Amino acid sequence: MAVKLNENKEIVERLREGLKRKNGYCPCKVQIIEENKCMCKEFRDQIADPNFEGYCHCMLYYKSKD
Repeated sequence: MAVKLNENKEIVERLREGLKRKNGYCPCKVQIIEENKCMCKEFRDQIADPNFEGYCHCMLYYKSKD
């Protein structure tokens, strides 16, 4: 398993700016709750699934099975 940043540097830069504005909370989610602190609970749960491969909700991170 490998988790890496999106290869699209423009997306990564935009999301990092959003994270700074929201003090580390996912810029794609409305609620400012601990579950939405980047790396959000939704993606941590997806990472825990050995069959999951794909991007997190905001597309900042990608999990591959290899």
